[in-house]
Amino acid sequence: MFLINRERLVEEFLQLVQIDSPSGDEWEIAAILKGKLESLSCEVYEDDAGKEVGASAGNLIAKLPGSGKGPLLLFSAHMDTVEPGRGIKPLIKDGVIYSSGDTVLGADDKAGIAAILEAVRVIQEKKIAHGGLEIVFSIWEEGGLRGVKALDYSKLNAKMGYVLDSDGEPGTIITSAPMQNSLVATFKGRAAHAGQSPEKGINSIQVASRAIARMKLGRIDEDTTANIGIIRGGKATNIVPEVTVIEGEARSKSPDKLEAQTKHMCEVMQQEADAAGAEVDIRVDKEYDLINIDHRHQVVQYAVSAARNLGLEPQYKHTGGGSDANVLNGKGIYCTILGIGMNQVHTTQENIAIDDLCKVAAMVVEIVKVANMEAGH
Repeated sequence: MFLINRERLVEEFLQLVQIDSPSGDEWEIAAILKGKLESLSCEVYEDDAGKEVGASAGNLIAKLPGSGKGPLLLFSAHMDTVEPGRGIKPLIKDGVIYSSGDTVLGADDKAGIAAILEAVRVIQEKKIAHGGLEIVFSIWEEGGLRGVKALDYSKLNAKMGYVLDSDGEPGTIITSAPMQNSLVATFKGRAAHAGQSPEKGINSIQVASRAIARMKLGRIDEDTTANIGIIRGGKATNIVPEVTVIEGEARSKSPDKLEAQTKHMCEVMQQEADAAGAEVDIRVDKEYDLINIDHRHQVVQYAVSAARNLGLEPQYKHTGGGSDANVLNGKGIYCTILGIGMNQVHTTQENIAIDDLCKVAAMVVEIVKVANMEAGH
């Protein structure tokens, strides 16, 4: 890890988190990162994803030509942060970086960005051979993975890579994650005056509630979860509500189980609507694909070897969440997710240890070295 310039890395991370970049409003950080990447001799392209998803900037795709025998590798992190993420004021206490307490820190995912930038600098400075690097800094990851879904994949050639976007100490290698379906159901009943003639109405909130009560939700089994997270309907307390909309999701590591759970939720909603004389319109969308990478795959083994070379303990893990890696894998780019040491993400207590930030940057450098070395054998 001696290759990493600790002071430079921390300074850059502190700079990045102080740039406001809530989802959909990444123009400022995109412009700054474009300049940084170009200064590192990268060819940088901003795609049209911003126009497609209604954001102020597109995804950044950077390429660094190869100088060795290793495979072309992709490294990725996202530029956006959740709210409250404006006016972040980072503080350092006992070797750990926090926010001032009224915002998130933005380590999710600017720690990933800072680590990648530092790694590329070290690779350039130390003339470390590699087979070429591709870097994706995506927009609007939070709340739907919108940026990577609209990414211009014609600009990418890598077939394997690493997404730096998970909690877990450095050395954590996530090789599996569920696929997800989202469900939006619109129940249509019949409006009536709630005091004068309630029997003439069909209460859409009640119909939706009965459906939800019958659904299997929460932890379904070791592979599958389901949730109804949003319900909205009604106009006034004296009107039998005509329209109610519910939104939910189902996730599973098993495509068959996901299909069965989704079918169950849809059938229950249709049955309750039919029983009440109401109507229901159900929309199901696949949000992202499954990640299930064999531990023997090169992309995993490079990370394992890199961790061990740095004195870190490799840990295989599964995540129940979705990330850009799900979409990238669905596009045929084998991507594991690396733990980058961020803690309590999406809260005002979010933090990251400086030592972990340095270890993550060192992991990126070491992965590149290992990949090139093994390709030369």
